[in-house]
Amino acid sequence: MKNTVITFREAKQKGEKLTMLTAYDYSTAKLMDEAGINSILVGDSLGNVILGLEDTISVTMEDMIHHGAAVARGAKNALVIIDMPFMSYQSGVYDAVINAGRLMKEGRAGAVKLEGGAEVCPQIQAITAAGIPVVAHLGLTPQSVNAFGGFRVQGRSEAAAKKLMEDARAVEAAGAFALVLECVPARLAELVTGQLQIPTIGIGAGNVCDGQVLVYQDMLGMFSEFTPKFVKRFADVGEVMKEAFRAYCREVRSGAFPAEEHEYGMADGVLEKLY
Repeated sequence: MKNTVITFREAKQKGEKLTMLTAYDYSTAKLMDEAGINSILVGDSLGNVILGLEDTISVTMEDMIHHGAAVARGAKNALVIIDMPFMSYQSGVYDAVINAGRLMKEGRAGAVKLEGGAEVCPQIQAITAAGIPVVAHLGLTPQSVNAFGGFRVQGRSEAAAKKLMEDARAVEAAGAFALVLECVPARLAELVTGQLQIPTIGIGAGNVCDGQVLVYQDMLGMFSEFTPKFVKRFADVGEVMKEAFRAYCREVRSGAFPAEEHEYGMADGVLEKLY
């Protein structure tokens, strides 16, 4: 069944957990879709795990459109959400609506995601008024990592927890249909989840959120530069891949591959006519 904004709302009402993973290409998106994932996030995390950048700040609109369109071609039932990259919406309402529209038209998104609280509510309102569904993102917002002074858990102090609660209510009122909570104390995430009508999607925010999201390279052991505390490795695909690559190298070098069953034949006598 096709997942939509309505699917998210109904899941919250029924107490059914939502599943979300990142993806950045057609083949991976197709596998996730066939596995029954509710939503695929084309995250600006592609800067780290696909492009090899140190952060997400250098990711461009063109990057997001390119990878988003590939994912959309592979996802028939999952709701495809594309991140709005750094400075594609912070500069104002006009830029936010234009760039969100590009992600929908060119990237074939089903929704867009942006980071921030009350300060981006005018953008959320304008984007949703244009008929584009929006997912908000609070807590550790990677595009603001320089302002945070690094990757740190958010909302631990009374003032910070109060600000996060206020921002959560604000983005809901502005029209966001879901909210990602990243690196937030579990008890605070539970409080936010209980007070909102829209579903919360946690990543490092405990198991009381209405759903969960992970970067798929993290949960499959394919990205070893840094593994956050909140990641569970569901399979060691990275090691399986490396062993397959090693086996390929061995067989090519020894002449074992390609074997006869991998070759194409031709009729007898054809080659003799060439001499």
